[in-house]
Amino acid sequence: ISDGKDYKKFGTAQDHKRILEGDKGLNTGGMGAYSPSRLENEDLDKKILEKIIEPTLRALKEMNSSFKGFLYAGLMIIENEPYLIEYNVRMGDPECQTILPRLKTDFFEIIKAVIDQKLNNQKIEWHEDKSVSVVLCSKGYPEKYENNIEIKNLDKIKIDNNNFIFHAGTKKEGKKIVSNGGRVLNFVSRSKNFKDARKQAINLIKLLDWDNGFYRKDIGYKVIDEWE
Repeated sequence: ISDGKDYKKFGTAQDHKRILEGDKGLNTGGMGAYSPSRLENEDLDKKILEKIIEPTLRALKEMNSSFKGFLYAGLMIIENEPYLIEYNVRMGDPECQTILPRLKTDFFEIIKAVIDQKLNNQKIEWHEDKSVSVVLCSKGYPEKYENNIEIKNLDKIKIDNNNFIFHAGTKKEGKKIVSNGGRVLNFVSRSKNFKDARKQAINLIKLLDWDNGFYRKDIGYKVIDEWE
């Protein structure tokens, strides 16, 4: 995140693009994510900042372009070496849904510090917890799928400081919530470890009554297999 003068790191996440478990099948907008990324380490962080982020912000200044906001670098990591695929001048989806629940500092304070160009004085603190996002999709996605199918029992799901539901492809019809897209609902849970976080998110999905949905049960499988 940059205020036009200074920048600060704003967390890492890793998403799963493929439709099928084991990262197979068609590409999607993202079937889920986890934060922090399993590839994060001090040496890699330094390389990303020095080789990619800082030269970009320096070039923007040289072009008299003062960028304020999120600079989201989509990276490939090969043998602890970062390669830039793309930049977005926004937060990534579903990555941000795993990063923001880990944020301890008031989000508005950070945004205001960016606007006022006082980011350098703003502390950004994080919870130590891990977080996992599992995306619930319409059957047939990312190809043909049906819309306007009622999602029941949403009102029976209790969310709290560690569990969240983000609406992505839904709409209201009277008192009903119906599907309106390929990626429909994102369930995010925060916990001390990735395994518990994923289990919590999936347990929330199971409380729904919606036969037209599907999701990947293995989000974060690499980090869970390696670390836990």
